[in-house]
Amino acid sequence: MAVFQVIQSVDQLGKAVWDHLNQQRYPFLDYRFLKALEQQRCIGGDSGWQPQYLALYLDEPTEAELANARPDAVLPTFLKEHSYGEYVFDWSWAEAYQRHGFQYYPKLLCAAPFTPATGPRLLFNEQSHTAEALWLAAITALDNWSDTERMSGWHLNFPNQRDTRALQELSESHALLFRRACQFHWFNRDYRSFDHFLETFSSRKRKSVKKERKRIQEGGIELRRLTAATLTTDAIERFYTCYQLTYMKRGMQGYLNKGFFKQLVETMAEQMLLVEAWLDQQHLASALYFFDDQTLYGRYWGCLDEYDGLHFEACYYQGIEFCIERSLSHFDPGTQGEHKIARGFEPVLTTSLHRLHQPDFNAAVADFLEQELPHILEYQQQARTLLPFKEDAFGADSSGLKEFAP
Repeated sequence: MAVFQVIQSVDQLGKAVWDHLNQQRYPFLDYRFLKALEQQRCIGGDSGWQPQYLALYLDEPTEAELANARPDAVLPTFLKEHSYGEYVFDWSWAEAYQRHGFQYYPKLLCAAPFTPATGPRLLFNEQSHTAEALWLAAITALDNWSDTERMSGWHLNFPNQRDTRALQELSESHALLFRRACQFHWFNRDYRSFDHFLETFSSRKRKSVKKERKRIQEGGIELRRLTAATLTTDAIERFYTCYQLTYMKRGMQGYLNKGFFKQLVETMAEQMLLVEAWLDQQHLASALYFFDDQTLYGRYWGCLDEYDGLHFEACYYQGIEFCIERSLSHFDPGTQGEHKIARGFEPVLTTSLHRLHQPDFNAAVADFLEQELPHILEYQQQARTLLPFKEDAFGADSSGLKEFAP
C-alpha cells in the first residue's frame, strides 16, 4: 500500500521536486504561484485555506526514509473552513448539515485556490507512472486523511481530462460522486488571424463583432499587451487598483493582495499576460491572464471608467489574438457569462468530485447531482443553439462542442 505524507508548504518539497511533478506547466499549481499565495498570506493563517498537500510514495518508505525520499505524486489539497473562492457551490450542503446537527467544516479540498480553471489535480511524472495507478493511491490518501482529521469529506474541483478519465474508472468501486457544470471556452482551429476566425461566423454575427471592435478604435482607446520583460511592477500597480475597484463596486474585497501579484511578476512573468487600455495617455483598464503551452487563462479584470465594449475587447478579443499569435489551442476566459457565446466561446462541461463521510448525506448529494445533471446538459444544449458560427463551419471538426477535454 502506498504511503502519504502531509506537507504544510511547497518549500518542504522544494522547487526542483515540485517542478518535476508539474510537467504540464499548469500555472495555478506552479511552485511559484503557490509560494506567492503562502508568502503573501493569501492562504494559511486565518484565510480559511490551510495548505495540506498530500505527497504520495508508492514504494512505501519508512518514516525515517521519508525525509530524503522523492514523492511519486503530490495532491495540492487544503483544509477549508468555508466555501469561498471555490466556484463549485456547496453552500446548501453545508446548511443542510448544520440543520441536522452535523459539522460540514472543516472539509478537504483538492483545487487551485481561487481559480475555476480546469487543469491537472494530481501532479506526477507521466513518463514514470500512470494516472490510474496513482489515483488509486490518491483516493485512499484523501479518504484516510479527511477521516482521520474529522473532516466532513473531500472535494476535487476542475480536474482535466486525464484525471477525470482515471477517476471515472475508479468511480463505481469507490463510490465517487461526479458533478457537472458549464463554462464557455474558445478553441483555436489553426486560425491565421482574428479575421480568419471571424470567417466562421454568420454574416450578421461577424458584422456585430467588427462593429464592437471598431467602436473601441474610433474612440481612440489603445490596447497594449505586456508579458515577460515588458510586464513591470508599475503595470501591476495599475492593474491592482482596477482589480480592487471592481470588487469594491460590489461591496467586496478581492481575495488576493498586491504583494501576491508583485511577487508573481518577479518570479513567473513569462507565463503572464497583462492587457492594458489607455486613452490620451491615461490608464483606463487592465485584464490579467496566465498561460501555459496550450491554454490561455483569463483571470482578473478591472476598469477605472466604463466604456462600451471595452471589457469584451480587453478580456476576450485581445486574448483570442494572443492565442492565434502564440499558437495556443485553447482559451479559458473564466466562469459564467452567456455574453461570451456571441463572441465564439463554446459551452463545455467541467467536472468536480465529492465524497462525504456521513453516509446519509453522501446519498442525498448523489440524488441531488442526479437530478441536477439533466438541467446542466439542457443548458449546454440551449447555449449551443446561440453560437455565432455558420452551419457546418468546421466540417467534421466539432471537438469544441463536445465535453471539455483539455
